Amino acid sequence: MKINITHNDKYYKVDLNQGKSIAITLDFNQHQPNHFDAEPALRTPMSVDGFIGDTRQSGSCNVNVLSFNPHCNGTHTETVGHICHIDDNQTTTIDQLAPPLLIPVSLVTIAPQNALLQSEPYVVDYAENDVVITKSQLAHHLDHIHDSELTSLIIRTLPNNAAKRYQRYSEDAPNAFLTTSAIEYILARGVEHLVVDMPSIDKMHDNGLLNNHHIFWQVEQGMRVVNNKTRANCTITELAYIESSITDGFYFISLQTPAFVNDAAPSRPTLFKPEASAQSSTAVFKE
Repeated sequence: MKINITHNDKYYKVDLNQGKSIAITLDFNQHQPNHFDAEPALRTPMSVDGFIGDTRQSGSCNVNVLSFNPHCNGTHTETVGHICHIDDNQTTTIDQLAPPLLIPVSLVTIAPQNALLQSEPYVVDYAENDVVITKSQLAHHLDHIHDSELTSLIIRTLPNNAAKRYQRYSEDAPNAFLTTSAIEYILARGVEHLVVDMPSIDKMHDNGLLNNHHIFWQVEQGMRVVNNKTRANCTITELAYIESSITDGFYFISLQTPAFVNDAAPSRPTLFKPEASAQSSTAVFKE
């Protein structure tokens, strides 16, 4: 199925049959990424009153119970509920999100730098093995891109080998993260949906401050409630995996989140590469 899209007075054609998922396949009970030494994602057959939900154990059908941590076991999308009281009716949960079906997005690839060798700050001190994405790196890639192509931003980090899909992040092998200046730059550019291949945009051990998350959603540091400046409908997607065959550039993205009453949920962000098109009076999608 192909559709015509009008965006920022430009015309595109998108083939909805050619979407490319940038989610890590969550293989229950098998190799999977891990953050914060969380328990692995598990799949076990339901067993009750003599019924076993496993056809290989003589069950009539497969009925599996899934156990997972959205934040630590794979690709996931977060709402402001990640840092605010989830039972507050002002806090957006995953089920309340209503993003456009297709969101303009730019993909950039960046090699994180040794944190001690650059001058941009972070809320806590850098450790010797910290690597960061800086404002200067983002500006180098994004200053020439119009804000209309930055409703969403995808950051792919280097190296980008397939082992990322099973990476175990720990104190000895911490995740890359953004400097304070970098997240402030992203905010200034108007990015509403941030997608990264790291397990967090913050340092793994930051004394629980999650400063970059607070800046992105505009929640006061140390507070757990939204305010009139909070960007309650913005999202952060972490632990994506963008294959190297997907080139940097402009796309449309579909976030694809389930209706979970929770701060975060597994997601399957999918990219669609648009083709420039002549003006058409038959556009079926306008953003």
